[in-house]
Amino acid sequence: MWCERSGWMFILDFCEVAIVESGVVRSAGRIATTPEQLSLFAASLGPQDRVALEVTGNAWEIARIIEPHVARVVVVSPSDTGIRQARAKTDRLDARTLAKLLAAGELDAVWMPDHETWVMRRRLSRRGQLVQARSRAKNQIHAVLMRRLVGRPPVSDLFGVKGRRWLANLELPVDERESVDSAMRQVQFLDAEIAEVERLIAKAALTSPQIRRLMTVPGST
Repeated sequence: MWCERSGWMFILDFCEVAIVESGVVRSAGRIATTPEQLSLFAASLGPQDRVALEVTGNAWEIARIIEPHVARVVVVSPSDTGIRQARAKTDRLDARTLAKLLAAGELDAVWMPDHETWVMRRRLSRRGQLVQARSRAKNQIHAVLMRRLVGRPPVSDLFGVKGRRWLANLELPVDERESVDSAMRQVQFLDAEIAEVERLIAKAALTSPQIRRLMTVPGST
């Protein structure tokens, strides 16, 4: 029997499932998005089945659990399915629509990164988040200096060795001193975290043939 199965709409802790079998679409309820429940669901599928799901933060892990049990897992962008523009929108209706599109062969999968690319993406994302957090902490210090009319610091790099020494010796009210010291501790911690993730990124880059090839492009380094 030819059939296709489609599970989508991963919202918080469940997924809504719809199934197309012999051309007939039906809703199949919800499945908790835990490894145990997803593994049970995957084991109920057949090697001829195909599964479609919408790209979300946990879509790749769900796809990884299901892939060994089916012919194909298709991860799609909601902007490519027309579901966002539908007048009637419920999780169940959206899942049924996705199932019909999968059965009709009208779904284009987004590119699925390999493990190395996924790890690099997460590291680059983490570095960006750390840099943003460090910038916020530094801005808190600049805000204190502005509030106290301190003026331009007598150093070129406020967060270099000389700048930090100057900040430590700067006379400030107790509340402002606490703010500066707290922000500086955050900056020091984040400096170390950024250095560590950059070390991991550099190490992976030097062992990646693809990245080393990109580094040969003029202006890339």
